[in-house]
Amino acid sequence: MKERATLICRREDRILYVRKAKSRWNLPGGKIEKDESPAAAAVRELREETGLQVVDLVFLGAYESDDTLHHLFEARIADSAEATPQNEIAECRWQNRQQLGALRLTANALAIVRTLRAA
Repeated sequence: MKERATLICRREDRILYVRKAKSRWNLPGGKIEKDESPAAAAVRELREETGLQVVDLVFLGAYESDDTLHHLFEARIADSAEATPQNEIAECRWQNRQQLGALRLTANALAIVRTLRAA
């Protein structure tokens, strides 16, 4: 089973999503490298994908899909910080949770956000 650090970045009632070229929108995050903690992977992936620096990181729990274990974190970033697509990321977008239908989300991202909304 693959393991992934997955981040929820909130700004007011919006959540940050990222998208690779010709792909669906997803939550920031990625593969946990060998000898790397899930928290360290979360901080690294957010910086590599968006240029954002984590101010505070809280572990929310785990979400298991068919082939991936997501280590879920909520990341607090500076209010004035702007997400800028970097590396393989083509776009970053802050999206209101009530308007998820406007994005073509990956199945896992949609399930995670729905689970968090229900909590």
